[in-house]
Amino acid sequence: MSERANASVVPFKLEDEPEEGGINQDSTQGPAQNPAERLHLAEAMRMAEAIVFASAEPVSEKQLAARLPDGINVSLAMAELQDVYARRGVNLVRVGDAWAFRTAGDLAFLMSRDTVQQRKLSRAALEVLAIIAYHQPVTRAEIEDIRGVETSKGTLDTLLETEWVRMRGRRKTPGRPVTYGTTETFLDHFALEEIRDLPGMEELKGAGLLSGRMPSNFSIPQPPADPDVLTEDEDPLTDIDLEELGLLTPRVTED
Repeated sequence: MSERANASVVPFKLEDEPEEGGINQDSTQGPAQNPAERLHLAEAMRMAEAIVFASAEPVSEKQLAARLPDGINVSLAMAELQDVYARRGVNLVRVGDAWAFRTAGDLAFLMSRDTVQQRKLSRAALEVLAIIAYHQPVTRAEIEDIRGVETSKGTLDTLLETEWVRMRGRRKTPGRPVTYGTTETFLDHFALEEIRDLPGMEELKGAGLLSGRMPSNFSIPQPPADPDVLTEDEDPLTDIDLEELGLLTPRVTED
């Protein structure tokens, strides 16, 4: 997992810096050409840089838009800022709909001594995590059907504690089972911009994670485009649901 930079971030230059991935008025991304607009955008980029750097968590574009000057194209500003940091020791990376600074991947070894060793997941937990990532939204019964074995509550609790997995909603079927999906913390940990960036079949085979002699009808499901949006066969979790699941303290009513 990439580490957040501890050192001060070097300010970027306002003049053209094509060799450093800086702001280029001839960019194919189509930035504003008017000098005043360029200065306005550059100042907004400095502000966004400060906001993201000071945050311990990825900052969403919605949060940035609320704090930047009116009329700023946040997506354009962040894309240009990302180019500025592309070749530096600290990179600006997208995490879902949010942005964060991370140590460049090829320099992660420099931080290895400071890395906190996390508890390794069991084989069962890794299998369940993979199933949730690729099949979400998925219920416990569906996970067990795919694995062919029973899944203990402890395994799901472990994944929920890592904050890589969350309870999404309830399936509109008898018993209204809880559905599970991944989180932005999962994307951040595995350096994925979105859930559709999960490796496909050929990538998994190349990494030795799939046998080269898979059944001809074997396929890997396509993750949802937006895992945060409930599907038609899901109901949102209510306060009553959260109380039943132990995620919300029951309200005490006065007599």
